[in-house]
Amino acid sequence: MIEYPKPDEDDEEQGNDCSCDGAAGTSPTLYGDARAELRRRDFAKFLATVGGLTAVASLTAPLASTTQVFERGYKGPVYSDGIHLVDGEGERITESRLSEGEHMTVFPEPRPGIEDAPTLLVRYAESDYGSGVAEGFTVSGYAAFSKVCTHAGCMVSDREEDLVVCPCHFGKFNVLEGAAVSGGPPGRALPQLPITVTSDGFLVATGDFEGPVGPGGG
Repeated sequence: MIEYPKPDEDDEEQGNDCSCDGAAGTSPTLYGDARAELRRRDFAKFLATVGGLTAVASLTAPLASTTQVFERGYKGPVYSDGIHLVDGEGERITESRLSEGEHMTVFPEPRPGIEDAPTLLVRYAESDYGSGVAEGFTVSGYAAFSKVCTHAGCMVSDREEDLVVCPCHFGKFNVLEGAAVSGGPPGRALPQLPITVTSDGFLVATGDFEGPVGPGGG
């Protein structure tokens, strides 16, 4: 640790003598005080601005990730007969992957020329499904639907019990009724994907979505 020399008593006495112009005991000039105060205020404003921008960035980053708009450049089928369903790590989905009442996001393997093609996979008791779910499209309690909202193409990423919700405009879809619209601005249900289980216990598609993915399509 560096030790600096201490001033002797004579130096301290000289330091206490004011050599400023004007009467003894007067304060420093108004100009000096004002300038220092302005500098302090400017610095405080700078810190507040930086802090505010950092807070806004931290809030918008996760929001952008959950509401990313789906851009579909590929015009061909997303799935076809025999295409395996895989998770985000590329692992194939087995029949035992979900328990009743659970949801997860899956994708086609391989992804045929379309960015991710997110698909909602759910599992319920067969008796829980209503007439809106195509019976021929389900297997072992599993049903699958596109995760792309039919209103503006955002990702349907939130859940309220048996409803899935789009965070962009709060469109709601009931997966027990074939992902039919139960609230908000979407004009049609999420299209269902026909699926089955292979002889070795993996979930595969038996065709493409029953309707167009994302906004439009009637």
